[in-house]
Amino acid sequence: MRRDLAWVVAVAVLAAVPLAGVGKYPLHLLIMILLWSFIYTSWSLMGRFGLVSFGHGAFMGIGAYVVTMLWNHFGVTPWIGIPLGVALAVVVAILIGYPCFRFRITGHYFALVTLALTEVVRLVIVALRDQTGGSLGVTPKTALAGGEPYSLFALQFADKAVFFYIALVFWLAALWVWRRVDRSMARYAMLAISQEEDAAASVGVNVTRTKLVITVLSAAMTALGGALYGQYQLYVNPDTVSGIGISLQIVFAVIAGGMYVQLGPTVGAVFTLLLAEGLRVAVGHDVHGLDTFIYGFLLVIFIIYMPNGILGRILERRGRRDTAVPAAAPAR
Repeated sequence: MRRDLAWVVAVAVLAAVPLAGVGKYPLHLLIMILLWSFIYTSWSLMGRFGLVSFGHGAFMGIGAYVVTMLWNHFGVTPWIGIPLGVALAVVVAILIGYPCFRFRITGHYFALVTLALTEVVRLVIVALRDQTGGSLGVTPKTALAGGEPYSLFALQFADKAVFFYIALVFWLAALWVWRRVDRSMARYAMLAISQEEDAAASVGVNVTRTKLVITVLSAAMTALGGALYGQYQLYVNPDTVSGIGISLQIVFAVIAGGMYVQLGPTVGAVFTLLLAEGLRVAVGHDVHGLDTFIYGFLLVIFIIYMPNGILGRILERRGRRDTAVPAAAPAR
């Protein structure tokens, strides 16, 4: 009861932030944290069960580019483009996931397959430069040229506060999905599969279907996050919404925050955003690929020395302190 009350108070305080008159830049940072938290939580649905995917940059890119291309070239509203982008990401997830799970391609081999998927999607985006803008990216056509404050048809808003509440709702939805999975039988099935597939199958678990369901759910949510990211930024680029760099960022953020804790990906989003902003202020964009190098280096450090992530380590230490046996009083 006390925990639920704390959640309600925290969400209420967060929802009141735009009403407090914070500046545009702090509000922008909060929106980015919420959007990335949604994407990172989507990845953790797979990652915490041992399905380490480096292909979520592909799903994010599909969601962002499908919506933008349909709007720019055909005038299709994002209300239709977003479901189509999510559907395409689901199809790709099935085409990649089913053969891998059916033929037991797991561990490092599964990670390599998904890594190849990310690069293939990025190269396709770059190759279709006449439609996608190639490596330079593309800007969705604005529907606010006449000074309108918003366009529901185009899902474009001049006021950042509107998108803040959209991002807040989707972040809460991601946490709800995470909890539903955590309290479902699928969690126990995936835990059994991650330990020993043959043993799980022997007790009636459909290994291929269970893994595929989790993968499809994770891919669909990531594509949705990519679409929302593109709509907010009003600019998509293969290096910012797809590719190996984005996939590595997603994996690093979740592991850094704590993939086994509900709010771990959110902590990872805060950590990576502060890291990115610190690098931008310190060195700017003069050193190309520096952020990717640091993500990779810190990923190794976290895996070796802090596998449970920042929030996981905090909760672990607090649990040890709470369960510590008081020392015996000295004899008199």
